[in-house]
Amino acid sequence: MKSELEKFLSARNFLQSRREDYESAYYGFKWPPLEDFNWAIDYFDTYAEGNDNTALWIVDDKGSQWKYSFAELSETSSRIANFFRRLGVSRGSRILLMLDNQPELWEVMLASIKLGTVMIPSSLLLTRKDIQDRLRRGRVKLVVSVPENADKFEGLEGDFVKVMVGGKREGWIAYEEGYDSLVSYKAEVQTKVTDSLFLYFTSGTTAQPKMVLHTNGSYPVGHLSTMYWIGMKEGDLHLNISSPGWAKHAWSSFFAPWNAGAGIFVYKYSRFVPKALLEVLRNYKVNTLCAPPTVWRMLILEDIKPKPDALRELVSAGEPLNPEVITKVKSDWGITIRDGYGQTESTLQVGNMPGSLVKFGAMGRPAPGYRIELLDSGGKESDEGEVVIKLDPRPVGLMINYADDVARTRTVMSGGYYRTGDVATRDQEGYFWFVGRADDVFKSSDYRISPFEIESALIESPAVAEAAVIPSPDPIRGYVPKAYVILAPGFEPTNTTAREILGFIRDKVAPFKRVRKLEFVTDLPKTISGKIRRVQLRSQESGKEIRGEFEFFEDELK
Repeated sequence: MKSELEKFLSARNFLQSRREDYESAYYGFKWPPLEDFNWAIDYFDTYAEGNDNTALWIVDDKGSQWKYSFAELSETSSRIANFFRRLGVSRGSRILLMLDNQPELWEVMLASIKLGTVMIPSSLLLTRKDIQDRLRRGRVKLVVSVPENADKFEGLEGDFVKVMVGGKREGWIAYEEGYDSLVSYKAEVQTKVTDSLFLYFTSGTTAQPKMVLHTNGSYPVGHLSTMYWIGMKEGDLHLNISSPGWAKHAWSSFFAPWNAGAGIFVYKYSRFVPKALLEVLRNYKVNTLCAPPTVWRMLILEDIKPKPDALRELVSAGEPLNPEVITKVKSDWGITIRDGYGQTESTLQVGNMPGSLVKFGAMGRPAPGYRIELLDSGGKESDEGEVVIKLDPRPVGLMINYADDVARTRTVMSGGYYRTGDVATRDQEGYFWFVGRADDVFKSSDYRISPFEIESALIESPAVAEAAVIPSPDPIRGYVPKAYVILAPGFEPTNTTAREILGFIRDKVAPFKRVRKLEFVTDLPKTISGKIRRVQLRSQESGKEIRGEFEFFEDELK
């Protein structure tokens, strides 16, 4: 009989051996049937024993760097696990993490998994109000933070221990004390894959943040699908552009690379500079790169030639990637960026897989382990509708529920499906095409319009750096598409520029999808995770009484 580790490795190795054979990987893959499994102890520590290969390499924009082997992180995380245990942390205790891309973040995450705690990763940008909400609803017992955020915790309610990384302050325990703990760690109770592991607070684009609960199975094991999509090999160096505190960081800066036996490379910066990233890719021989669409759009405004020698795989996630970005990078680097789709609630669900045909602009095809369908307005499976995951069999990579919200959980998991809230279409070859969030799609003269489709066309204009499309009230059509546009360098917010952009879009989309109103802005409202808050733009548009200084109407510019 296979051990739990052997079952995990068998599933991992199956996907690795079929990295460029999607059909075989998709139809042949089965999630490993695990019961008692602690990823950090059973897999990571075993893999790390005597392993001096690079596990984590952090380089900052000031020239400093930190480099650790698998063996070193295994030992250090065990010391921290023993340290936390001395502080009264035990299985099921909830830990609030507010750390930057610094070595201690990876140490704490490994230690927390070993202990069986529940982590609440949080952005350094959270306000006192945000933190209080997480402390209260998350029932936090331990906080691990940096000195810069210590003031935010003063006077907050809750019964929790505070640990400070890289500083000293009254009322806080120094994290560095943990390095003197025993290097040998032994779990008191065997971890179940059904035990809780992560509690993510979503970015809250429309309402109070939801609490997404993941288990010791859903993320550590579930990210085998993400590993497959990225296309990493053992010994690779993988760079993911992501901020700590969000699920994507755990996706590609923790589980997926280490599941593959790849090293995690981190570029830590105070302000993102595209040219600096290009130099990092070249100087440190990064093999695989994952970046959100915003980063890719900024990169192609630079001269990205020549291609960094070691780069082999390029992927993007977070929001759909515009086809013109893919075309530009393909032309200059000879590599196709492969889009991927998932949510905080899941691991990689749909993607353009390595070795497969990439249709520019498509979400791709279902990831191994996921059965994806589309439900029309009548709740029937169709080739157009809401993206849903079949729950029979239930994929390992799906969250267990929304914590403390039975009603919301029941709403999204009903009728044998998990409902994503996103709308897509599917072509005859099984590729999915993103339409938009269900609450972003709107009607104009009874035509259904996808903001993303128009935004993708807009960004092809050399004058447009970024765009967001929303419905604007109209007395005849009900609503018409309006675009908020951030101009590319060298362009001015004038009548001439507006006329050029509106003329450009007329040639790209059907008549009913044309942008009728355009407003130049210097920034767009976004969540702290970087997603455009179209709900805020819709709200300000619906209550607007005065025309903006740089707002132009199509019928006035012809």
